[in-house]
Amino acid sequence: MSFRATVESMSKIMDDMGITELDLERQFLFGVYRKHIHLSKQQAVAVASTTTATETKTVKTESGTPVINGHALKSPMVGVVYLAPEPGADAFVSVGKQVNAGDTVALVEAMKTFNPIKSDRDGVVKEILVSDGAAVEFDQPLVVIE
Repeated sequence: MSFRATVESMSKIMDDMGITELDLERQFLFGVYRKHIHLSKQQAVAVASTTTATETKTVKTESGTPVINGHALKSPMVGVVYLAPEPGADAFVSVGKQVNAGDTVALVEAMKTFNPIKSDRDGVVKEILVSDGAAVEFDQPLVVIE
């Protein structure tokens, strides 16, 4: 089994069992390698009490997953999402803004690298499902475009 397959298998088992912390220890001739890993999953939450003409309201199923109306632009990696190019700057997008395919809508920082998340279609931003500086998971919806 490849390393990637092993990690994916372990991740699935940990998710199924609800494990959020892991301690690794490996003994070598020259010493011991120890690593403590804390895992967290953050669900997308919409904070909207009313719906305007340009906003949609997120409804959750019984399992807690959001029901999304429109095209969801998803995170291609695990990391931290940033909705603006730098602190204090205007956000890349806002609800109701027209975007074109190729426009940057967010950044995901992974391993100290800022990765631009670009729109894959033309449309209007209907909902932003994450908050600035939030941890995101692979394939987590970030923005809804219609």
